[in-house]
Amino acid sequence: MTAPRTIHPEVRPMLQQPLGVGESPVWDEKTGYLWLVDIQAPAIVRLSAQGKIDSFRMPSAIGSLGLCRDRRIVVALRSGIHLFDPASGSLEFLCDPVGRGVNCRLNDGKVGPDGHFWVGSMSEAKPQVNDAALYRVSSDGMARTIATGLTSSNGLAWSPDGRRMYHSDSRQCFLQAFDFDPATGEPGNAGRLRVFTEEEGRPDGAATDRDGTYWSAGVSAGRLNRISPGGDIVEIYILPVAAPTMPCFGGPDMRTLFVTSLSSDRSGHFEAGTVIAFDVDAEGLPPFRFSN
Repeated sequence: MTAPRTIHPEVRPMLQQPLGVGESPVWDEKTGYLWLVDIQAPAIVRLSAQGKIDSFRMPSAIGSLGLCRDRRIVVALRSGIHLFDPASGSLEFLCDPVGRGVNCRLNDGKVGPDGHFWVGSMSEAKPQVNDAALYRVSSDGMARTIATGLTSSNGLAWSPDGRRMYHSDSRQCFLQAFDFDPATGEPGNAGRLRVFTEEEGRPDGAATDRDGTYWSAGVSAGRLNRISPGGDIVEIYILPVAAPTMPCFGGPDMRTLFVTSLSSDRSGHFEAGTVIAFDVDAEGLPPFRFSN
């Protein structure tokens, strides 16, 4: 196997205000907005192409978000899945797939090619235990449990043809892929693609490009791993942030990578969470929208 290429990208800072835990960036190609969350604030952050920042406070910890067809935002809060209207500030409750009997909160989520919101949970037990799960949520508020035995569900992304769904567990440090029916949202068999070391980077949030490679934020290693469909790391992007959490493609030509990060002192000094951007030789795909 050929050794992965190491790249030091020319990075642009995108956000002056500090984030606690920046996560879940989503580019809206219709408006030019970059949406993301700050889990700890808790808040949704909206960044315009002109650099204007809007922050929307949430009533409880927010793990992730996705775009809806009607310009609302589907959000994963500690209290469940809601629809948020940025114009009015209203929240409409859909469902709580986790329930109150489990010490978990909703974490990484993304709208799939089937129009459902796919979202996982993460254990908040100390130490963490494997009682987290992955769920599929429909616009009528129905939730279905897809996978169990997880610690920190993460890394959701789909192949360009929608026939493969990627998913990782940040604490168990594995990446897997499900067969997937993009019309119905029915997952098939799952296969383990890779187990990561701490030095390679625990697999956090992710994105796929038009060529079918998978870009995984190595949160423990200050890097972004570009991974082949077979599970091999083909490129390593060394980043100026200690703890990157999730990439997303955006920009007018979908060739800009936006990467969120979390607050960390791994570099020997405190570093606030932020958003950075850099251009890549790859093209992303527009995000799917929640069918509500």
